[in-house]
Amino acid sequence: STFCCTVTLFDENLALDETASRAHFTRVADAGVGLYVGGSSPGEGYSMTAAEIDRLLRIAVETAGGRVPVRAMGVEPRDADEMCTFLKMAAKTGVDACQIYSLDVGHGWKPGPRELERYFRAALEAVSIPCIISSHSFMGYNVPIEMLERLAKEYDHLIGVNLTTPDILHLTEAVARLRPRLEIHVGGPMHTITGLALGANGYLSSEAAIAPQLVQDVINHYAAGRYEDAFKAYSAVMALMWAVSTMPGASVRRVKAAMRLLGRGGTYPRVPYMPIEGAELTAL
Repeated sequence: STFCCTVTLFDENLALDETASRAHFTRVADAGVGLYVGGSSPGEGYSMTAAEIDRLLRIAVETAGGRVPVRAMGVEPRDADEMCTFLKMAAKTGVDACQIYSLDVGHGWKPGPRELERYFRAALEAVSIPCIISSHSFMGYNVPIEMLERLAKEYDHLIGVNLTTPDILHLTEAVARLRPRLEIHVGGPMHTITGLALGANGYLSSEAAIAPQLVQDVINHYAAGRYEDAFKAYSAVMALMWAVSTMPGASVRRVKAAMRLLGRGGTYPRVPYMPIEGAELTAL
């Protein structure tokens, strides 16, 4: 399976564009790609109020629920209370599952194992909805595999891990020790084929916001044993990733600019981001 880290679409007044959002969720779901909604990157979750995120999740459920998995993504929290508040809100919107981001306490500090495990336990005990833990190298650390094993044994509603890391040996060990109890999706398309070969479930990407059918083709072909076609589709996804990544700045600027070039609505970024325009837009 594959999931889209969805963008949040705003109109020229930087208000939530519900019409464009419904069209976006429909297009992604039509390709068979699941939705992660309201994330920090490229979803601009930090710029949104709780009421806006609640509304966006409900729109996603109304538009794509029952056709593909719809999951609340959220943003990196400073403490457990922040994460628990988000989980409780999201659980009321009808989403299928919620992601629990790893702690990002700021100032370059990394939580210790005891602090991290206490945080995850507090989050998991706050709700009964299915949850997925995010272990993201951008936090400066990977969640210890043995910790994930313990949590998986004690909390039945922990259903998966979104694992984003350049450490292939860590990914190899995680898949070997956590599957099939937990689903594992790699973050970004970089390690999709490696992850699938190791036994992971699939991948997450922001490229699915631009070309959802292409992103899903990798999974469809691979699952059917059409490996040559899967590798061709994967090469195209990586070419798209490379092309968009040549633009400077945050991923939301690049993804929204690409969507704007394809005629999609609601592609205005909120501050602090500035839109890609002029020579950069021509190059893209």
